[in-house]
Amino acid sequence: MICNKILGRSSDEKFAGLLVDYVEIQWHEAFARLHRKTSRQGQDVGIRMGHEILKRGFRQDDVIYADERKIIAVCIPPSEAIRMTVDRDHPRQAAKLCYEVGNTHTSMFWGEDDYTFYAPYHQTLLDKVDQIHGVTAEKVLKRFDFDQALSSSINDHHH
Repeated sequence: MICNKILGRSSDEKFAGLLVDYVEIQWHEAFARLHRKTSRQGQDVGIRMGHEILKRGFRQDDVIYADERKIIAVCIPPSEAIRMTVDRDHPRQAAKLCYEVGNTHTSMFWGEDDYTFYAPYHQTLLDKVDQIHGVTAEKVLKRFDFDQALSSSINDHHH
């Protein structure tokens, strides 16, 4: 099967009552046009999106196939990440944190509040961030939500 369009979200009313199968797309693959995947239920799925996916990217629960019985939706699985928390007593360190992460060309995401941020894990960045006064960093599993991206582009490039 070839999927070439995002049809909505699995929570949309038009998909209520249908069986749901998922294809996993890693966060760093979400802005690629072409994929060949196998769904969780064993369905071979070819994905050939238009150029709009290069800006929008896939989101968790995007529906890429639907018939009268089932839908196939996207699952962005959790990945290793760095949770970076700025101490409330040092709020200006958020600027330093953003500078240091941006300087490595690493994507950055808002966290649960104005003092928490996430970035894809790599040990060099964890070591660097851990040295910033007033910032704590830890390795966690996180499902990246592109609506929370601080970066203007998403990739997994780092130094």
